[in-house]
Amino acid sequence: MLEQFQIPEDIAVRVPEGDMRATVEAVFKQCGMPAEHARQSADVLLYADLRGYDTHGVSNMLRVYVDFFEKGKINPTPAWKVTRERKATATIDSDTAHGGVIGPEGMRLAIAKARDCGVGVVNIYNGGHYGAAAYTAAMALEHDMIGVSMTVGGLEMTPTFGAGKLVGLNPIAIAAPANKEAPFVFDASMSGVAGNKIRIANRLGRGTLPAWISEADGTPIMDEAPIPEGFMHLPLGGTREIGSHKGYGLAMMIEVLGSVLSGAAAGPDRRVFQSQQMIAYDIDAFTDLKLFKSDMDTYLAALRNATPAPGHDRVMYPGLNAHEVEQDRRKNGIPYHPEVLEWFAKICGEQGIPSWLPKP
Repeated sequence: MLEQFQIPEDIAVRVPEGDMRATVEAVFKQCGMPAEHARQSADVLLYADLRGYDTHGVSNMLRVYVDFFEKGKINPTPAWKVTRERKATATIDSDTAHGGVIGPEGMRLAIAKARDCGVGVVNIYNGGHYGAAAYTAAMALEHDMIGVSMTVGGLEMTPTFGAGKLVGLNPIAIAAPANKEAPFVFDASMSGVAGNKIRIANRLGRGTLPAWISEADGTPIMDEAPIPEGFMHLPLGGTREIGSHKGYGLAMMIEVLGSVLSGAAAGPDRRVFQSQQMIAYDIDAFTDLKLFKSDMDTYLAALRNATPAPGHDRVMYPGLNAHEVEQDRRKNGIPYHPEVLEWFAKICGEQGIPSWLPKP
């Protein structure tokens, strides 16, 4: 993780996973969620925190979800339904369900369809933020499948050469199993930096790095600078000269597959807040499973053992760092900024929610 987003060790408070999980479940139950849904939604957030996806963990997202519940933007007891279905595909109207509930439901359905057809594709619309895309993609791993998960996010990005928030940040995640190596798990926004990372930088009193965001008029910020009012996210690449048209095009691709294909339109004309697409590939339908995992091990080990460039200690691949971070955080606790624990103390105290967290 870049220094820009790291909580300094001298102020970080390490919290055992179980204590945070129990507290988050209690908060979700207070919001009206059934116990099963509260456990599922907490699991999505704790997955992010354990693997170092702090942008999509408890620190940023739980307070947003609580606010959405209070404003009626999330239905705590949804009656989601399949509105269109064929043997390998389905579309789900989630009835404004919490994304941490309906996202995993959609991937479970995709996995079941892949088991029958080799591939399962499920679109979800009329729902909300579903947490780290890696969570649902990685659900396929235990079934010896490749998982793909993409979501059409908030309109916070300006198109290349543009000066308006017309494109979603639109993350995509892909997870593929290996044998001995840590699985390949890629999860990234199609913007130069994830939206929540700007929130973390603000919390830590830090600014933006070059090619992440633009001024309010669309001018790319190409130097380290404070985060300005009215900024917009830039597509991955930052400017046309260094490839922003690629990030912009990929973001549009996800909008088409996740939103337009769900019947929810796209961009500022979207008829719903967010929508997603889940894909599961049954590896055995394409090639020998043992051969695939062996080949993945060979490929990932070659990358992991590659000669590092000057000034760098090692070469990594997507999923390796998160795997190592998870081992540390399960053992030593998850580091949180004191401000996050202050928020928990406030909301738990005001609403009489049980808390297992240390006093801020």
